Amino acid sequence: MMHRLLICGLAALALAACQRKADEPLAELSGRVFIFNYRVAAANYVITLRKTAPFPEGAYAEAEFENPQGGAPLTARQKLFPAMEKIVLESPDLKCVKKDKTYSVKIRLVGADRKPLQTIETSVTSNMEQTEMMPSKPLVVGPIYTPNPEVFKADGSVDYAKEANCPA
Repeated sequence: MMHRLLICGLAALALAACQRKADEPLAELSGRVFIFNYRVAAANYVITLRKTAPFPEGAYAEAEFENPQGGAPLTARQKLFPAMEKIVLESPDLKCVKKDKTYSVKIRLVGADRKPLQTIETSVTSNMEQTEMMPSKPLVVGPIYTPNPEVFKADGSVDYAKEANCPA
């Protein structure tokens, strides 16, 4: 009888230790950057979070990125798995990223029941002007990085046209 009581007491203690407190964060910000890939003429926000507590089954992360072109925020969603140690959120392709401008990002960790578990707000500042350093069309196409014929013309000319329709 004493062994059963001891086992039940230890099980209750272990279960209590595994429970997440309502105010305990699930994750913390570990990185934020703009990635400029000139080969494919794409720029993206990349935000990383480090897990600080177990993720509940069915949870997901949702990010809203300020749109450098203006208009509605851009969104990304990442399913969370209990074994994950970090979360990587990448925006859709961006246009018009300005040097030294601060862009806002809002991240929500959400439970399977769609109730918010945690909100993280941050910002990202670019150290490059996208329109000055990125071509408007990918330099390469296909799986083996074939030169893009829209950029590298058959007559030997090259068209690195820059995006010109960005807000001031």
